[in-house]
Amino acid sequence: MTSQPIETDFASWEPAPLRPVPLATLALIAGLTVACAVATDPVPEADGGAPLAPAEETDAIANASAVDHHHTHFKVRIENVSPVYDFIAARGFDRPWNVLQPGPLLPGQTYAFTFDAHPGHRLSFATMFVQSNDLFYAPSDEGIELWTDEGRTQGDITDQILLWDAGTEVNQEPGSGADQPLRGGNESGEADPDGTVRIATDDFGNLPDVSDVIRVTLDPIGATTFRLAIDNVSGENTLKTADGAYHPAPLAPGVFVVHTDPYPLFEEGEADRGDGLEALAEDGVIGGLVEHVRARTGLTTPLAPGVFVAHREVGVLFREGEAASAGIEAMAEDGNPEVLSAEVQERFHDGVSSADNGAADHHEPHPGGVFAVPAGGENPAPIFPGQAYEFMVTAEPGEYLFFATMFVQSNDLFYAPSDMGIALFPNGMPLTGDITDMVMLWDAGTEFNERPGIGLGQAPRQAAPNTGPAEARPVELLDPYFRYPAVEDVIRVTIQPVMR
Repeated sequence: MTSQPIETDFASWEPAPLRPVPLATLALIAGLTVACAVATDPVPEADGGAPLAPAEETDAIANASAVDHHHTHFKVRIENVSPVYDFIAARGFDRPWNVLQPGPLLPGQTYAFTFDAHPGHRLSFATMFVQSNDLFYAPSDEGIELWTDEGRTQGDITDQILLWDAGTEVNQEPGSGADQPLRGGNESGEADPDGTVRIATDDFGNLPDVSDVIRVTLDPIGATTFRLAIDNVSGENTLKTADGAYHPAPLAPGVFVVHTDPYPLFEEGEADRGDGLEALAEDGVIGGLVEHVRARTGLTTPLAPGVFVAHREVGVLFREGEAASAGIEAMAEDGNPEVLSAEVQERFHDGVSSADNGAADHHEPHPGGVFAVPAGGENPAPIFPGQAYEFMVTAEPGEYLFFATMFVQSNDLFYAPSDMGIALFPNGMPLTGDITDMVMLWDAGTEFNERPGIGLGQAPRQAAPNTGPAEARPVELLDPYFRYPAVEDVIRVTIQPVMR
C-alpha cells in the first residue's frame, strides 16, 4: 500500500478556529491501519489530493471491528492547552551597571540587559524622562526590528528612540514643574485633557534632543542573544529652565518586552491602557507594568502530527536509554510521522509483533496509525492552542497504548507515555478519563537543545528538515537546561471507550 507524504510547513502554520463536528476518520500513513475508521466519513486527503489510505480497506476493517466482541474501541483526544502568550521575554530593568542597588540612571551610568530573539521578533522598552510630568523614552509603538534582510540589528540605534508623552498628566516646564517627581509631585498632577499617547512637543522651548540625554546600543552576543545598553549621556547642564538654572536629566527604571505584534506597550494616538505605563511615565514606578507584561510572557507551542499504536509488547515506538530510531528522529525534530509509521508497520506485519511468535490471530489487527488531521479539519496540520487531534484505537485486554507527538518549539523533544505504554485495561476494565499524568516530555537525543521557541535549528526556523545541531545521546526524559512549561500546561490527553 502506498501513501501520500505529509509535508509539514512549520513556517506557514496558522491557528484555525475549531468547528464542532463528529470525529473525522484519521487516515493511514505508510500502511498503518486505523481499525475504527468511520465507514461513512470521507478519507482525509493530504495536500496534493492523494488519499492517505484506500477507503475500501478502511471500511472493511471498520466493519470487521464492529462485529468483534473481543476488542474494545477507544476514542483518544490530544488537546493543545498551551496558553497564547504575547511576549517571548519581558521584565524590568532598574539597576545601573556596577551599582548594587536599584535606582535612577544618572549621567554617565548605564542600564543593560540581555534577551533572546529569533527572526520576526521586535524589541520595545520604556524609561521615564524624570524631569517631566509624564514623558518617557521608547522606540516607535511597533518596536525595533531585531532581524532584517541584512542580518541582525546592531550598533547605535539611538536614532530609533523617541520622546513620548503618555497623555496622562498636564505638562509643566521640564526641570521645574511642581508636580514632577524630583519636586515631590508624585501622583499629584492634573489630568491631561488630550488623553492620548503622542510624540512629546517642546511646549516650553527647553526639551533637550533625544541624543543629548540617551544613547541606546544593541549588540549580538550569541546566535540568538542580544545585549541592549541604555546610557545616560546627559551632563549637569543639559536642561536649562526659564529661571536660568541648569539641571541634569536622570532616567528612571524601565520595562522591556520581546514581541511579534505591534503596539505591545502603547499605541500612538490612543489613550494609555491602564496597564502600568502611567506610573512608569509619571513617577518612574514600574511594578505594575512589570506584573502586567510578565503575565503575558511565555512559550506558546504547536503540537505536530504523530503516531499511535496499541500492542502487548513494550518499547513499541522507542526504548528509554537506547538510541532513537530514524522514525523517532524525524518525528521529534521535524514533526514528520511517516518514517516512524513505516517502522512500526514493518515491525508488526499484519498487526502481529515478532514477539507474539504467531500466537495472535493474523486476521485481527493490532491497530495503529497516524494522527495528522486536527478535529474539524480536512488536511494534515499541526494543532495550536484550543485545537485537538482525535483518533479511535481498537485494543483487547493486555494491550497498551503508545503515541508520540513533537513539542514543536524544540530541537528534538516529544510528548509520549513511558516506553512501557499505558495499560488500556487496568484491573481488567477499559481505561477512561484524563491520562495526562501518564504523559512525559522526552528528549530524542538527536539534536542539541537550543532555547525553546528561539533556536534557529528548531523546526519553525530551520533552513530545512534535519538541519539542526546534531547530537548522539539515547532517548531519555528531558533533563532541562532551559525552562520549559509543565506537561499539563501544554497537552491534555483523554481516553474513553465507545460503543460501536
